[in-house]
Amino acid sequence: MINDTQQDRPVTVKSWVRIPDGTKVRHRSEGHEGFIDGLTEIVIGQARNPDRRTQYRMNVGEPSRKLAAEEELLILTDHDGVVLMAKQKVEYRSSVTEMLRGTFTDDRFVRSE
Repeated sequence: MINDTQQDRPVTVKSWVRIPDGTKVRHRSEGHEGFIDGLTEIVIGQARNPDRRTQYRMNVGEPSRKLAAEEELLILTDHDGVVLMAKQKVEYRSSVTEMLRGTFTDDRFVRSE
């Protein structure tokens, strides 16, 4: 039997925070840069996002797309440390920066050259 104090306790579940579409990223080992262009469900292979089903699609120039798991990506910022995004105003980019900085360690953010 569960008593009242056990029922009232909040359940803490860490959910996956997805890197938003349009965010500029660099592949850690391969070095190519592009923008997040959605997710692709992966059936085979080991490197996957924390949801254990997908990889990010990176637009590295039309018509090329590369697949990469979250752990393989660095998030690119401007000289002020604000995340770079395709076609987004600085206010939105700032809110995305705050969200991602609350999720990822500082070493995952690099200044774009």
